[in-house]
Amino acid sequence: MFFKYGLFFTALFAANSLWAGADWDYKNPAQWSKLNPHYQACSGLNQSPINIERTIQADLAPLKFDYDSTAKAVQNHGHTIQVEFNDGASLTLDGQQFDLKQFHLHSPSENTIQDKRYPMELHLVHASDKGELAVVALMFEEGQQNAKLQHIWDVLPKKTGETRLLKSKNTAASFLPEHLDYYRFNGSLTTPPCSEGVRWLVIKEIQQASKAQIKAFADLMAEPNNRPIQPIGARVILE
Repeated sequence: MFFKYGLFFTALFAANSLWAGADWDYKNPAQWSKLNPHYQACSGLNQSPINIERTIQADLAPLKFDYDSTAKAVQNHGHTIQVEFNDGASLTLDGQQFDLKQFHLHSPSENTIQDKRYPMELHLVHASDKGELAVVALMFEEGQQNAKLQHIWDVLPKKTGETRLLKSKNTAASFLPEHLDYYRFNGSLTTPPCSEGVRWLVIKEIQQASKAQIKAFADLMAEPNNRPIQPIGARVILE
């Protein structure tokens, strides 16, 4: 977990950019832990993503978002598209403030719900001042065009390493659904270094994106950018 002092900067780096100079790919994710000594956690016991099933009913506290800041840029990291925000957006969780660092996407979804895989999943990545991480995940199904995503799709950078500025004034809050009921579990980053101790919050309300929007992102990635489901082991999933 990221309580340890020595991992503070590692966590913050991971929250901001998980793919810069990546020496891994999605062709053989089972081998990630062997590629680099820093990736040994990829063979850990509390890895993400997972299949959400056999949940435990709990009195989960409502999620408290302060999401007034706006999206400022979109980057093509090769393994995903990442949207960065101006400072000021945060999530309050477990009595701590977690600052929003970025969101990125996976197609198809990484997590599954009752064995159902969705065509796209969005991860809002947050970090506390202690270096602890919290990820809020949104699932997307095929349906109506998503106007907020379209503002990003209109300027999607086509080349790896390319960054495009966003002119729209969409706040971070505009990407959240109306209903914020969620599943909660402990997990990891879904890409190397696969650091564990990540608080995962998967929103139950399924979002929509058009067939064309989903295809545009999938085509840009050229191959699926989702890690396979990991064993849940002794972990519990709360709702």
